[in-house]
Amino acid sequence: MASPVEQFAIQNLSAPLFSIGGHEIAITNSAVFMFAAVAVSSVLLVAGAGKAAMIPGRFQAMSELFYEFIANMVRDNVGTAGKKFFPFIFTLFIFTLFGNVLGLIPYGFTFTSHIAVTFFMAFVVFIAVTLIGIFKHGLHFFSLFFPHGAPLFTAPILIPIEIVSYLSRPISLSVRLFANMTVGHVLLKVLAGFVVALGIFGVVPLAVLVAITALELLIALLQAYIFTILCCIYLNDALHLH
Repeated sequence: MASPVEQFAIQNLSAPLFSIGGHEIAITNSAVFMFAAVAVSSVLLVAGAGKAAMIPGRFQAMSELFYEFIANMVRDNVGTAGKKFFPFIFTLFIFTLFGNVLGLIPYGFTFTSHIAVTFFMAFVVFIAVTLIGIFKHGLHFFSLFFPHGAPLFTAPILIPIEIVSYLSRPISLSVRLFANMTVGHVLLKVLAGFVVALGIFGVVPLAVLVAITALELLIALLQAYIFTILCCIYLNDALHLH
């Protein structure tokens, strides 16, 4: 029986394209599914926005649902100041969602199950949010590390705690997504192994596998939502210094 973690192996699908620091760079299964996530989501959204109708079709309804869902998320968590960042937040959610969902397809690959991918995404958000806060507030941005109204004598304790908490954001954000995607897929692989091994007696594991697959689909949506809403909260902190 194949190892449950074998599904996360990065495989080169092309000859090395070039080399950086002695490391050969090639097209991998992870890169292919990143492109697939962009391509599939783009096709579905363009199809939904192409022919607007009073009575929306399935693609238009899906596109409008995504749009309203993210617009409400930005409005509720960032306010009117977040409208200019809506395209980035929307793209982040769609990319994460389709990255999670495509990995549930047989022979698919979940690139969000790799900490290198999720950490890079979280790190880009962290740097962008920090720069936005500095450009908007200047040096006053660093007042974020000392809670408003706290006694001055608590500064030597509170400031280091707030700095560590702030710097740990990309780590907690990336590990949450990576861990949930990895654990769920390992569980699916283990149960699928029982179904095959038990043959005709694998009906019960098969039923459990179907139920967990449905749960994993829900988790894929939930983790994309959590990843995005936390980014909105971090953006709100940078814009309003809460």
